[in-house]
Amino acid sequence: MSFRTLALLTVLALPTIAQAAERECAQSPGKVIEVCVFTRDGQALYAVSKGGKPVLAAAPMGLTFAGEAQARYTGITAAKRSASDTTWEQPWGEQRLIRDNHSELTVSLAGDTPLNRSVDVVFRLFDDGLGFRYAYAAIPADQAVAVTDDRTEFKPVGAYDAWWYEALGQERDEYLYKQTDAHRITLAETPLTLRQNNGRETGGLHLSIHEAALVDFPSMLLAGDGAGTYKARLMPWADGTLARKTGAFATPWRTVLIGDSAGALADSRIELNLNEPSKIADTSWIKPGKYVGIWWEMHLQKSTWGSGPIHGATTQNTKRYIDFAAKYGFDGVLVEGWNRGWDGDWIANGDKFSFTEAYPDFDIKAITDYGKAKGVKLIGHNETAGAVPNYEAQLEDAMKLYESVGVSQVKTGYVRHSGTILDQDGQPQWFAGQYMVRHNLHVAEVAARHHISIDAHEPVKDTGLRRTWPNMLSREGARGQEFNAWGDPTNPPEHTVILPFTRMLAGPMDFTPGIMDVVHGKTELTRRGQSTIAVQLALYVVLYSPIHMAADLPENYEARPDAFQFIRDVPTDWETSKTLQGQVGDYIVVARQPRGGKDWFLGALTDEQPRKLNQKLDFLATGKRYEAQIYRDGPWADFRTNPGALTVEKKIVTAKDSLDLDMAAGGGAAVRFKILD
Repeated sequence: MSFRTLALLTVLALPTIAQAAERECAQSPGKVIEVCVFTRDGQALYAVSKGGKPVLAAAPMGLTFAGEAQARYTGITAAKRSASDTTWEQPWGEQRLIRDNHSELTVSLAGDTPLNRSVDVVFRLFDDGLGFRYAYAAIPADQAVAVTDDRTEFKPVGAYDAWWYEALGQERDEYLYKQTDAHRITLAETPLTLRQNNGRETGGLHLSIHEAALVDFPSMLLAGDGAGTYKARLMPWADGTLARKTGAFATPWRTVLIGDSAGALADSRIELNLNEPSKIADTSWIKPGKYVGIWWEMHLQKSTWGSGPIHGATTQNTKRYIDFAAKYGFDGVLVEGWNRGWDGDWIANGDKFSFTEAYPDFDIKAITDYGKAKGVKLIGHNETAGAVPNYEAQLEDAMKLYESVGVSQVKTGYVRHSGTILDQDGQPQWFAGQYMVRHNLHVAEVAARHHISIDAHEPVKDTGLRRTWPNMLSREGARGQEFNAWGDPTNPPEHTVILPFTRMLAGPMDFTPGIMDVVHGKTELTRRGQSTIAVQLALYVVLYSPIHMAADLPENYEARPDAFQFIRDVPTDWETSKTLQGQVGDYIVVARQPRGGKDWFLGALTDEQPRKLNQKLDFLATGKRYEAQIYRDGPWADFRTNPGALTVEKKIVTAKDSLDLDMAAGGGAAVRFKILD
């Protein structure tokens, strides 16, 4: 299906322009959210309220440029208002039809420096939050400028708890979240999730601060001042410059989701709505799906990425996985370690990688021909070790090769400590500074020309760009399943009930769920998976990705056909998605309906505490009967002592019923509701 905008309901108000004023305000379409903009003591300030109550106190805005002092803003010279209510269709996604209903306020600020003499601040207000960006339209087309400071601040009103990790760590975004008083934030990555602390355990108002449409600009971090204010801090170039631009430009949107529950954050579509429509006219070649691969066996040290006696990426081994995928209905087989460059210290020698030359025991043409006969595609893998110039020099030839043999998806990787990626001039770069933001988009653009989709690992964080470039299928950008093999330590049960309300607010994640043997021979809890098998099934519903991996070894699936059936049945492309219940770090229940289907799928997770939830089934179609195929924690299940216990049962239900979700410690439940009439 081609990607198109459906103008199912459009109400476009003619822009209205006001003359200079001391203060300009605007409300969201339902008059839920209000923003007010004004100048005071040389600062341009904005404040946000919800339902008439303050949410963000007055905070500064604007940029500072090299060669001139910090601008003093002297007033608002004009204001323009408009409104839009449209519905557009995703080519794939967690929800097929997306409503974009917003009010827009553009204020023109006057400053006392040449580059800030005229700047527009554009606000888009939705009933569940807002976005704003700076537009410098008056900079001449040939004038180069350097941004040295982003003055944007966020000042939540009241006391909040926060879920965050320290930004600019050497392992990029692969850290466990910690829950603290929000005043303890030093430097946090986004999305930053805040929950109002009003004396109740579950809190009240929930906020998420992030950005949308990150294009040719450095990633935004948030620096706390110890008193509840968070200032934008951009990942810099080696010389300290934040962003380099030529001519007129606009920044990414700074976004704030505002909801009365954690689920309201998870179900917001603001990030997508603040991105441009697809630049790919025909998206019919972009396919969601499920895959298996030569991956987990390396992490378990059963085979190697490098060449040698137990090399994993061989023609014979790949054909074995293709046979397994064809037998059980998987779309693709990922193969890592197929190309030259893995021998020795490949992280230190990423410039030795070839992305077109295979090891002698891997015949890419023979493999793709074999897969084509069985309806299974090879998924490519390009680990760069952060040697970006080497990858870019080969990128066009690599994508041509993959297109010629029928590879339509490529997993990229940038395993290197953040801040040590070297550019073409030998200068160090952060993993999400402007240099890498440009690079990641360049890869997607080149891949799109060859009808190839990208699954980026160690990526620049997602900011909704999958709308504009829908071949950007998924990303990693958090601690995934591989940490459950490494044990350094493994991910605790709360990790997957934090992710839906933090990292997942940015977009899809390739978590690689589905491990049946969570213990994999280890006795120490922090050296193996800390979940039950029911959790591994529920993750396919809870953690959204259009491409999900069945990450375990083929023999482990065939040893557990009871659990494996759910993985075979669950789709990855959805008509609609709903977060039914949830508290950050405690529990979550998500329901999704397959695109074009009538069934429903449900996933539920808890943290280290056993938990019993009653879930109403009123999301099911009224007057219809469903067979609930329930995969739940079995008797005496516990992530510490009995993770493999699983009970599979069936019952007939309707929309009038409710379902008890009895989850063990570190447990969960997965349900398929199969329509009967």
